[in-house]
Amino acid sequence: MLNCGVTIRNLTLSCLCRSMKATVLNNELAIVASEIVNFDSELPHYKTEGGVYRDSADDGHIFSPTIMWVEALELLLEKLKSKIDFSKVVAVSGSGQQHGSVYWKKGSQAVLSSLDSSKSLLLQLKDAFSTMNSPIWMDSSTTKQCREIEHAVGGALELAKLTGSRAYERFTGPQIRKIYQTEPNVYADTERISLVSSFMASILVGNYASIDETDGAGMNLMDINQRTWSKTVLEATAPGLEAKLGNLAPAYSAAGQIAPYFVERFQFDKNCLVIQWSGDNPNSLAGLTLNTPGDLAISLGTSDTVFGITAEAKPSLEGHVFPNPVEPGGYMVMLCYKNGSLTREGPHVSFLLCSKSVCREIMGCFQQLSRGNFPAKWLDFVLVILLQQPVYVKLIISGPRTMIYFSILLYIGGKLGFYYKDHEILPPLPVGFHRYVVENINDASSDNLIEHEVEEFDPPSEVRAIIEGQMLSMRGHAERFGMPNPPKRIIATGGASSNESILKALAQIFGCPVFTVQRPDSASLGAALRATHGWLCNAKGSFVPISCLYEGNLEKTSLGSKLAVSAGDKEEDRELLKKYTLLVRKRMEIERRLVEKIGRA
Repeated sequence: MLNCGVTIRNLTLSCLCRSMKATVLNNELAIVASEIVNFDSELPHYKTEGGVYRDSADDGHIFSPTIMWVEALELLLEKLKSKIDFSKVVAVSGSGQQHGSVYWKKGSQAVLSSLDSSKSLLLQLKDAFSTMNSPIWMDSSTTKQCREIEHAVGGALELAKLTGSRAYERFTGPQIRKIYQTEPNVYADTERISLVSSFMASILVGNYASIDETDGAGMNLMDINQRTWSKTVLEATAPGLEAKLGNLAPAYSAAGQIAPYFVERFQFDKNCLVIQWSGDNPNSLAGLTLNTPGDLAISLGTSDTVFGITAEAKPSLEGHVFPNPVEPGGYMVMLCYKNGSLTREGPHVSFLLCSKSVCREIMGCFQQLSRGNFPAKWLDFVLVILLQQPVYVKLIISGPRTMIYFSILLYIGGKLGFYYKDHEILPPLPVGFHRYVVENINDASSDNLIEHEVEEFDPPSEVRAIIEGQMLSMRGHAERFGMPNPPKRIIATGGASSNESILKALAQIFGCPVFTVQRPDSASLGAALRATHGWLCNAKGSFVPISCLYEGNLEKTSLGSKLAVSAGDKEEDRELLKKYTLLVRKRMEIERRLVEKIGRA
């Protein structure tokens, strides 16, 4: 039981790549409880790394064990029940990693609708799937299927106009086609195909839940304008597919009341509503209350995403257009990068620091920081030292704490790096590392920069190039996609948004202020907000604007944002922005050549 003096309004569950999270909001949209299950450490018997398996025999094939998510859900609720009274929860919604898919075998609907509360979910659902492996967003093994689907509908641009995106390997349509082609028995035995989002909702309602329209747009199967399954693309993907997908539903609608299993086992109220789940990126948009054209949101998580809102759908050969999850007539636009925090937090970052000739005291401080619970804390130390060198560091030892004081001289080093630990989405480049030195970067008037490729950078430049390279790419592709330039502001979220050095680089490269939210896990917060919104729409009997939940009261909720880094209005700030603008152009030029030479598309 919570002793908070207010009625708990809703619960959200987030099935992410590396963990499953729960967030509870009260009437005032304030977070009153949260919990998490880490797949690797708390469910070690699955032997996943980062929540996934990598198939060494099939390049780019990355998947997760479906049943792990089932066990994680029950474990998460068990951990949460000591913190809240489930009977006070009036609505549940959730966030699932986009594009991932689950394959229910024939007869599983009957199993779902008759769950026995005296038995675990794991025991009852372990045989409910036609394949135990769920392809996820990190998979890049379906290039062949992507090209086949594009060819069948008249080309990549035609598919983008129809579905909001050209064919991407991680999208669910190509994944389904691969299973149909390579595992025909699995496809034939499949009764229903769910996304991760609708899969979790299905368990909660004890029946197959619909795929919501926003998450459905990440499949290369939905008509982006009509918001119905495109028969043209369905036929190009696999036979009999529409019957396996079920109907689409608006993101604000109710999937149904919570199943008796959860009423009896966890004491939920039988009238508790399950609101349609959606994908993590649409939920992030909701959690950031992104409702002003001209604003951009950048999520710095396992993957990195850049997104904004628009009134019209204008798909192109890169980026994505999805329905806006909280505004039925609008759209969200998005760019996605696979190599996000998995690259920033990789072992090479700490190795680079260790390989630098620094004093033992600094190394000792680094070791202290690296033992913390959150990698961004030690990564911030790395970046303070290396991102903006030369730097003067002074250490003051006071009891168990080591205080660090520093002064920084800003400059641009003219180093451009492309770092792909996994096959990248944008640009479509394979695993590899590419480094270039721009020789005349200090001549800011030059628009004909000269670069040459090198085998390696010195360690400080390497770390800096990892961070700057991604942001230069974000700005270049955002401008090419028609996103605002410069943005009015950037709202940063995701784990790395707690890192001040990264936020400062964002502000300098984009030339605009950067804001952050109270909690970096905006997808969980957005799903909780959507639960309240869906409950309200259901109570009113029709759609109501989501802003009515927080209008005039935003800063008193858990949804408010605050200025983290200003744009800078001094002459040196303007000169810095000019140089970064030149580097953006040069990076896009080099990227184009790399794609032409070794690109996967």
